[in-house]
Amino acid sequence: MFSWFRGDNRRRKIREDRKYLEARARRFLKNYLAAEGAIKHQYYEAVEGASAGCHPGITNPNLDDAHIAEATAEAALKVVKRRSQQASDSHDMATLITDAYATVAVAYRRAAGLYAIDEEMQKLGTAAVHLLTIATSHMKAHPDEDAS
Repeated sequence: MFSWFRGDNRRRKIREDRKYLEARARRFLKNYLAAEGAIKHQYYEAVEGASAGCHPGITNPNLDDAHIAEATAEAALKVVKRRSQQASDSHDMATLITDAYATVAVAYRRAAGLYAIDEEMQKLGTAAVHLLTIATSHMKAHPDEDAS
């Protein structure tokens, strides 16, 4: 009965993601791909830290993975919005961190299935999910690696 509302809500979220997240996530992914050696570790560290910082403290076992992913994405989006108001767009560590949160938000929106109706965002989300998976694996394998 309310499927039309759910579709409108999805489209609204996708528009919001395009406004706040898309360019930042694309920049983060592009810069990650261009990075070499120890610099890649900074990207892994940033995206893994952003992900860890956004996981909701949900202990309800009845929630499914999509709800948890959506809550994580919402938390990351809030961080991006707050940090975007405070910072300039110069390429510095603050920008890298904000872009990492944007990438995390896109990854979790993709995991929640939000981008099923938008092929371009779905592709971006898939790339973000892959990077987050690589970063998590790398950080577990190299927890003490120094990025400098």
